[in-house]
Amino acid sequence: MSSPTKQHGIVVGVDGSGPSDLAVRWAAHEAAMRHVPLTVVHVVATAATSSALGWPSGPVSAELRLWQEDQARQIIADAIKVARDSAEHGASPEITSELLFASAVPTLVELSKEAQMVVVGCQGQSALRRRLLGSVSTGLVHHSHCPVAVIHDEVPSSSQAPVVVGIDGSPASELATAIAFDEASWRGVELVALYAWSDADIAHLPSLELSAIESVAAEALAERLAGWQERYPDVRVRRLIVWDQPARHLLEQAESAQLVVVGSHGRGGFAGMLLGSVSTAVVHAARTPVIVARD
Repeated sequence: MSSPTKQHGIVVGVDGSGPSDLAVRWAAHEAAMRHVPLTVVHVVATAATSSALGWPSGPVSAELRLWQEDQARQIIADAIKVARDSAEHGASPEITSELLFASAVPTLVELSKEAQMVVVGCQGQSALRRRLLGSVSTGLVHHSHCPVAVIHDEVPSSSQAPVVVGIDGSPASELATAIAFDEASWRGVELVALYAWSDADIAHLPSLELSAIESVAAEALAERLAGWQERYPDVRVRRLIVWDQPARHLLEQAESAQLVVVGSHGRGGFAGMLLGSVSTAVVHAARTPVIVARD
């Protein structure tokens, strides 16, 4: 896709939790592959933040702020160390950091305007269940101005595992395809292109035999991939055509993949609205990293 370098490169939100460390490792690798900087961001939300970002007077409040700043700086320092330690063969990206006192989701959404990608862990420190997305990751996949990578608490089994992309012909799906080809090319792995065929796709056609329907589906998928395969001749593509239930099939493929890429909404969605049902299911339930294509 070769998008231009933006000011913040890859932005990763950190909070000192285990999922946050996994997100930092993944983001550092992503930034190194793209040859862009990595920006480590920690946002401190306080009672003062909710009152026009003003700090109440008095020695106790001043001490509390100093303590918060010390804790926040330590979280950032630890995250930078994780990023540097995870660099492969010395290929470490340029790393910068930002410490902000504000609300986490609006702040990261604003930073996403000048980022190639925002990376977050699947849950924060207060999460109750492993599969439950945290409020920050949920907010970003709905409102970010750039792609969002949600890193779950399971490391991909192999660096040679494929990248999986869900395709349905929507504009969001086209962006997801572009991202997926980039990611597969950078990693030197196979791309699994999954196309979910449904009754809506053949409603305008006369009654057809199953073999004819499969032929029409294969032709539709080939058209969606043709230009991308010409642009990325190094990427081997495995095409999968399934009948309905795309989320279930994507999750099945995710079990043996290192990355899944989905659009932010499907053919029936509108930009800026809630995340599509397929994307929601995948980003919540997958155990491997998921990129939600947002623009």
